[in-house]
Amino acid sequence: MTPNRGPRTAADRRELRLWRVGWALTAIFTAAILAAGSIFYSLIALLDFQEIDTTAKLDAKTLFDIVKLSFGVVAGAGALVALVVAYRRQRVDEAGAHREATRLHTERFSQAVDKLGSDSPAVRLGGVHSLAGLADDAPEDSLRQTCIDVLCAYLRLPFSPAPGDLPDPLPDGTSPSEERRDAHQDKKDRHHAFREVRHTILRLIGDHYRIPEGTRRSWQGCNLDLTRVTIDGNMDFTGAAFSAGSVDFTGATVSGSTLSFNGATFCGSVLSFRDSTLSESTLSFRDATFSGGEVSFRGATLSDSMLSVACTTFSGGKVLFADLAFSGRQMSFDLAEFSGGTVEFGGAMVSGGDVHFGGAMFSGSEVNFNSVVFSAGRVGFTGATFSGGEVYFSGFATFSGATVSFADTTFSGGKVSFSGARFAGSQVSFVDATFSGSEVSFDHASGPAPAGLLAAASTSVPPTVTLPSTWLPVP
Repeated sequence: MTPNRGPRTAADRRELRLWRVGWALTAIFTAAILAAGSIFYSLIALLDFQEIDTTAKLDAKTLFDIVKLSFGVVAGAGALVALVVAYRRQRVDEAGAHREATRLHTERFSQAVDKLGSDSPAVRLGGVHSLAGLADDAPEDSLRQTCIDVLCAYLRLPFSPAPGDLPDPLPDGTSPSEERRDAHQDKKDRHHAFREVRHTILRLIGDHYRIPEGTRRSWQGCNLDLTRVTIDGNMDFTGAAFSAGSVDFTGATVSGSTLSFNGATFCGSVLSFRDSTLSESTLSFRDATFSGGEVSFRGATLSDSMLSVACTTFSGGKVLFADLAFSGRQMSFDLAEFSGGTVEFGGAMVSGGDVHFGGAMFSGSEVNFNSVVFSAGRVGFTGATFSGGEVYFSGFATFSGATVSFADTTFSGGKVSFSGARFAGSQVSFVDATFSGSEVSFDHASGPAPAGLLAAASTSVPPTVTLPSTWLPVP
């Protein structure tokens, strides 16, 4: 069975696949004769020649023209041969140059990797910069990806926390000696130095991803495998474009850090924070644009952290916050626009902090809050507009302890469903909400009617708003 061959890489395309000289010259001469004949007969047809005059004898002028034509044909043939030979020489030189560049890259790569295994933090830092430079100068994309993979693998190595202060007195009641104090301080300094190496990698990754795609030093479009890494430094992806490749933070631990994707564009790549843990950190997507690809926070845990997605546009692709556990400081979707694609909050649990959708516009996306649990904290849709698309708070979405506000919200189009939602123990408010066109359903909802809902829907319930019979006033 013939093996299945995948797409050809850049290295495959650079391989010499030259015909034999005889075959190449034959093909060139044949193509030249056919082209010349076609042009000749085309000109005859265009000039409308009916016949060619003949003479009984060959005069000197005609003979001289034939000789010139013969020399021209010979010269053209020689030019074709020279062209074929020059082309082949150029191909051979390019292939040789590529092999030499690859050989030098491999040598430098081996030296840089050796530095990463050094016991000296300074030498490791030099290895990091060497690998980043090699990625910039790589003769092909696969070699660049290899350099990036090694830097990411370094970040995935076990990373011990910083040693604490030496107790005084020691557990045995004695004071630590001067030698022991110095040794402990050296250990802390060494840990700090190795930590600086890791922070340098994080900074270099962010710097290269913020360089516009297509320029020499840009890493946009490459894959970042940061699964299960410990991030205790800042990463800046401001203005980056994620149109290919994947950036994977699955299972990562982010502590005391700021990760910024402000102004970034997501139109074809995969960004994953699946099952990651953020504590005392800030993750910001302010002014970002999601028009394709997938961004996933499924199963992530945010503890005492802040997630900002304010002023962001969702016009395509898939964004997943499903099963997110949020007990942090703030999660902000203020002024976000949901005009396409899918945004999934299904199964998320909000047990503390503030979640804001103030002024958000839901005009075309499918936004799913099914089975979400608001058990503590504050959730605000104040001033939001539901004018299109589909938004679901159904599937036993639970409002059991949080303060949830739909005050001043406008329902003017699309579909909003609270079917099967549970209102128990929460302060849910629809004060001054406006129902003017949306299809809003509270079918099978349980618990007391949210504050201000009946007044907002008026005593004569609009046909587009469906309420449980137990909530309707007795005639």
